[in-house]
Amino acid sequence: FLPSLPENKILVAQHPLLIVANQTATLVCNYTYNGTGKEFRASLHKGTDSSVEVCAISWNATKISGNSNKEFNCQGGHHKDKIIFNIRNMNANQTDIYFCKIEVMYPPPYVYNEKSNGTVIHVKGKLRDLCRSTPTQIQEPQSEIPLWILATVTGILALYSMLITAVFINYW
Repeated sequence: FLPSLPENKILVAQHPLLIVANQTATLVCNYTYNGTGKEFRASLHKGTDSSVEVCAISWNATKISGNSNKEFNCQGGHHKDKIIFNIRNMNANQTDIYFCKIEVMYPPPYVYNEKSNGTVIHVKGKLRDLCRSTPTQIQEPQSEIPLWILATVTGILALYSMLITAVFINYW
């Protein structure tokens, strides 16, 4: 599933799309690491620029700990070469792209994966929530100048330029 890597490289693979109908998303981040790390950290980030950290877990040989952003009910777990993030009580406005980041914290050198393709989590809204929401205003696009008018004006200006140039050359 994941190709072999040189020492101190981390490769992360995620499913491209996850549709959430029951408000709970389970995102699996598969990874490969051939280094000698002893302490790790995995985090889930939201948005194309990964600006929001949803939750994170840290682990070593003896313990695992985690934390979550207050806007999300998220827990993470580690199992061999997988990180599993469970996000509960999701709503439709949390539909976005989510990226896994895995870091080797100890021993040096610090290593982390390059940005993966991410997973789009599409959260379907409840029917009653959709009925309560305020209708969005759809603005009609501004009418563009028809192409034939633009071509006609350009043609008239080109003809006028050539006529003035011919008169000027003849007079000169």
